[in-house]
Amino acid sequence: MARKKKPDDPFRWLDSSPEVIRLVVLMYVKYPLSPRNVEDLLFERGIDICHETVRLWWTRFGPMFAGEIRRRRVQHMRSYTH
Repeated sequence: MARKKKPDDPFRWLDSSPEVIRLVVLMYVKYPLSPRNVEDLLFERGIDICHETVRLWWTRFGPMFAGEIRRRRVQHMRSYTH
């Protein structure tokens, strides 16, 4: 019996949770904020990260999140009849 290959978890080597990473990346992309502004906003909420971490996560995970959003948007649009 062949085993199904499990997709690699892109967050497996990071200490932060995927929810925090998603929050950081989407906050940086959705609002006109600099990495330092995102760092300050998160620090006020008890999350202590560096602005370089914001930039690194955006570079590393931004395309992945954009692809997920794009797929959901396309599926949503296909659910409507034209």
